[in-house]
Amino acid sequence: METESEPYVRLASLRQLHQVMADMNTARSLADTLQTVADGVVTALGYELACVNLVRPDGDLVVAAFSGNPAAEALITGRVGSRASWERRLSMGEQWGDLVFIPHTEGWILDDDDVPQWYTEGPAPRFEDEWHPSDRLFAPMYAPGAHGGAASGELIGVLSVDRPRNGRRPGAWGREALQMYAFQAAIAISNARLRANMQRALVRLEREQQALRASEESFRQAFEYAPSGMAIAEMGGDQHGRILRTNDALCRLLGRPASAMRRYSFSDLVHPEDIGTLLRTSAEGGRAELRLGRRDGSYVWVSLRNSVVADAADGPRFLLTHVEDIEERKRRELQLAHRASHDSLTGLPNSAELRSRLSARLCQRPQSGPYDSYDAAYGPAGYEPGHAFDFPPGADGYDVYDHHVHTVAPEGDHDDGTKGLAVLFCDLDGFKSINDRFGHNAGDAVLIEVARRLSNGVRDGDTVARLGGDEFVILADGLGRADAADLAVRLRNEIIQPIRAEGRAVRVGASFGIGWAHCGMTADEVLKSADERMYVEKRSRPKQHRRAG
Repeated sequence: METESEPYVRLASLRQLHQVMADMNTARSLADTLQTVADGVVTALGYELACVNLVRPDGDLVVAAFSGNPAAEALITGRVGSRASWERRLSMGEQWGDLVFIPHTEGWILDDDDVPQWYTEGPAPRFEDEWHPSDRLFAPMYAPGAHGGAASGELIGVLSVDRPRNGRRPGAWGREALQMYAFQAAIAISNARLRANMQRALVRLEREQQALRASEESFRQAFEYAPSGMAIAEMGGDQHGRILRTNDALCRLLGRPASAMRRYSFSDLVHPEDIGTLLRTSAEGGRAELRLGRRDGSYVWVSLRNSVVADAADGPRFLLTHVEDIEERKRRELQLAHRASHDSLTGLPNSAELRSRLSARLCQRPQSGPYDSYDAAYGPAGYEPGHAFDFPPGADGYDVYDHHVHTVAPEGDHDDGTKGLAVLFCDLDGFKSINDRFGHNAGDAVLIEVARRLSNGVRDGDTVARLGGDEFVILADGLGRADAADLAVRLRNEIIQPIRAEGRAVRVGASFGIGWAHCGMTADEVLKSADERMYVEKRSRPKQHRRAG
């Protein structure tokens, strides 16, 4: 094309230019596209040298491709020119449309800037349009803008061309061809960059997906093969709390298959007394100790540790629950607590536990004080903190005040129908002689049997405690005076039956004193009252009747 007279251009030259542009858009990579752009200037536009200067992310321009001279290519490829120097060049010289031509008469001032360049020697021009070795021709490449103009977008690079093969400065057709070529090259480079970014994004996405799959597989294995129980439950919505997935350890712990577990939520499995603890733990994503039901109807103590699995957009989505079997530890803790509160010989509550149970029923209630009226819903009229009031007793001998049911004792020595908390103090008669005659092993056997008979002789909910030595105490709530006396007779009759100890039958008697607990007393005061009544009863009976044989 460069040897033809404008505007007469052979069809073969146009085909060659078309082929070069097609090659730019089908190159496999950004680097191939850049080299194809440089080579196309040489093969299709009639220049001996071409350089592609590409804008970097920092704004400077780097020599990304070179064509026409291997020595020059090795010299400047990869070198960088500052954006300021390039803008200076593009603002100088003659504007040929979008092209910039800097003649040798002006270009000498650019010899010392930092833009990579090469030098060629040659004679001075002999005629007006002859190309001088120091002439410079630049074709800026702009990304296509919103209006579609060649220079309406952002600068992405500059084509530098040199030494036209016909030795002349390009005419109107040559300038138009180079400008159109730069425009098409900008499109090809932009597309190549986009493809490169897409390829990098796809590679990055694939790596992320591989990492996610590896992470999911690691989680699956850690979940499935964890030595302790694991579960995933839903959070929110109509299915809140429903178990979605369990591991083998949890299924074995509860004796339930995985398919059955998916029909439940933890609230279906938890012990009724622990439901409040479970709900607080689920809401807070925390930790709790509670009981879960097994398939056989029993319960096992577990430690639940919850972690909320959140989604950045939707908030909490799942609850990951770690379930640890703590049955053995709880059993040891209960055993220790039982030992601390129960007698080691008989297994009955000890003195400390007795006083604790008794104190829990009593309060230091004011005994008297002025009041005008009492309202069941709001308390006494005119009540102020610190004032004392005496309220009329409620049904069955109880006062209701300040959310506490007061314990009230029957009055007088006759049965007036009042039901109260009876405290029976029992002291064995003749026990010391058994210890002295047959040894402490026999004495221990007697105490164990007496404890069993006392426990069998009272109602569920009553307390039988060993106070110490051969003294026992029974707490029986809701009894009148006649009921308490009848209970004492029945228990005495049980105790006086022969007891097998160390291979022989022995007998002990029992003296009972009946005291009554009521609010305003301390536990020690109640026990002392029953103890004193027991001694009164013991002294009132002839010595020979205190022990039956």
